[in-house]
Amino acid sequence: MGRGAIGHNTRMPPTYLNVPFRDKDVAKALGARWDPAQRQWYVPEGRVLTPFMPWLLAGIEGASATSVSVSVAAEPEPAYGSFVSRPDSLSLSQLLAGVAQLVAQACPGGVWTLVEVVDVRSRNGHVYLELSERDAQGQVLARANAMIWASTASRLLPEFEHATGAVLAAGIKLLARARPVFKPQYGFSLEIDALDAAYTLGDLEAGKREIRERLRREGLYQRQQQLAPPWDYNFVLVLAPEGGAGLGDFQVEAGRLQRHGLCRFRYAYSRFQGEGAAAEMRVALLVALAELPLREQPDAVAIIRGGGAVNDLAWLNDYALARALCELDLPVLTGIGHERDQTLLDEVAQQRFDTPSKVIAGIEQLIAHRAAEVRANFAAIAQLGQRQIARSRLSVQQLDAEVRLLARRQLDLARQRVPAAWAEIEGGARLALRQAREGSQALMREIAGQGSDKTLARGFAVVRDASGYPLQRAAEVSLGQPLRIEFHDGSIQARAEP
Repeated sequence: MGRGAIGHNTRMPPTYLNVPFRDKDVAKALGARWDPAQRQWYVPEGRVLTPFMPWLLAGIEGASATSVSVSVAAEPEPAYGSFVSRPDSLSLSQLLAGVAQLVAQACPGGVWTLVEVVDVRSRNGHVYLELSERDAQGQVLARANAMIWASTASRLLPEFEHATGAVLAAGIKLLARARPVFKPQYGFSLEIDALDAAYTLGDLEAGKREIRERLRREGLYQRQQQLAPPWDYNFVLVLAPEGGAGLGDFQVEAGRLQRHGLCRFRYAYSRFQGEGAAAEMRVALLVALAELPLREQPDAVAIIRGGGAVNDLAWLNDYALARALCELDLPVLTGIGHERDQTLLDEVAQQRFDTPSKVIAGIEQLIAHRAAEVRANFAAIAQLGQRQIARSRLSVQQLDAEVRLLARRQLDLARQRVPAAWAEIEGGARLALRQAREGSQALMREIAGQGSDKTLARGFAVVRDASGYPLQRAAEVSLGQPLRIEFHDGSIQARAEP
């Protein structure tokens, strides 16, 4: 036997409600109906009155509502069977409508709350956000959805972006005025109608300040400034996001320098924003440097990207990445595409440029400066050489003139002295000839006066062979040879014996 609904069979008058205009949608969602004749909202017969308690007029003096009573209208038996409903039961929409009313009463004007943006989506001018709160270890403590209605977003977001230079994006932290809202169809969310730009700027700067002070304590913050700047550029390693507009502008000019053999460029690619981007940049840079031979180390490292909002650039304010740049023994150049604000990478770099185009312009300017110096030095050396050649030519001409003059003087002097010298030579020669003639004559007389008899008389003897030929050496004498020895007083026969 089927089971029917439990309730009263007599029809009861409607229960009227005192619903303010601002609550009409909530009351309607709970099931209230509008009575045009009474110009009041009322609870239809059979509805549970609990969700409507804030608006009930029962007990109020002068109210036109009847005494409160509870009735449950008979419900049709469901297809799968019959059941007995409880008088105090609520439908899901009724329950959630009551929750919505309580939430609305709890925070009617909104409260300021600190949140971190996890995701941002836009549709039809409305901005939908996913928000969270995390502890120091990164664990999520709370999460909620939020929205900024188009009418508010059109005013609020431009003001916020102008004040901070940041756009709503994942990772940014906000101090937002939010009104909790609960809707039976969509659940709990926050409606944001104000943002504190000063808090966002302070949060971004506080993160930078903490890293900056840590690098200073470690003695690394000014290390790049202590390195000698490049004297010239022959080889540059470039770290950039692949396919970026800033990279394209850079490569146009860099390619021209490379084609003319003035400077070579090698590129390493990495993301520059988003969770984990800083670690990816550091790894890409260190790997690219490690792959280079020691003899081909670059003159500098250039870190470039196109422009971006402040919170896009905030991903670059990373301690490990900044420290890696500080510890490089190579000068670091940055061109991260912004003029008003600078990242920690700009602070620790040896030289900061506003854009990638200005980085390559700076490189080209130094190359041109060195080329101009070389040309000027070459011209100075050539001019000095020409001057030295002119001086040497003049000196040679002067020496030639002096030599010629000295030669002429010597020749004139020789011409003056030669006759006298020749006469002196001739006189000396005649005297020497006469003396030689006289000496020769005396010697001849002496020789003529010295015969063999005088020699023999002094104790000498002459040995002759059998034919009378004088013998001067013993080797000329053979054994048994007959000899004749002459003395001053005669000669004797002899024979050679051993």
